[in-house]
Amino acid sequence: MPLDPQHAVYVGSFDPLTLGHVDIIARGAAIFGKLTVGIGVNPDKTPLFAPDERLDVTRRVLQPLANVEVCTFEGLAVSFVRQCGAGVMLRGVRTLTDIDAEFTMSLANHVLAPDIETVFLMSSEQFTHISSTLIKQVAALGKGDSAAQLRGFVPEAVIEPLLAKFRR
Repeated sequence: MPLDPQHAVYVGSFDPLTLGHVDIIARGAAIFGKLTVGIGVNPDKTPLFAPDERLDVTRRVLQPLANVEVCTFEGLAVSFVRQCGAGVMLRGVRTLTDIDAEFTMSLANHVLAPDIETVFLMSSEQFTHISSTLIKQVAALGKGDSAAQLRGFVPEAVIEPLLAKFRR
């Protein structure tokens, strides 16, 4: 079956989903006819949120985007892209450090799947500083109104579940 060049897949752990992720997804959805968001499940890692929690919140946040679907996957990202029938792997890039790592990964993916193109979107300026590590630190160590502090980093639907993880 030929791969669809108008179908892109954006993969990540989304632990948690950030405003930067949502920005890349919304912009990708405007470019491609269909965008699949693949939430990677790595059995060797212990994420903050379980796969079903990440799936639920991501679906709720992205529900307004009609051409976006969200699912989980295990294994190689290029295998998941192929399984979806997509011809494009969408990647977001925030910094020069990201560019180096993403370039190396895209070369490896091209060897594994030469018929899948990788397309990079630069992060919007207001999201370049956002990382899952930073968000977890704000949630764990923030003083006062942590919910207000997190609003500049994550979608509203992520705030309460995120704070609940650190109240335990």
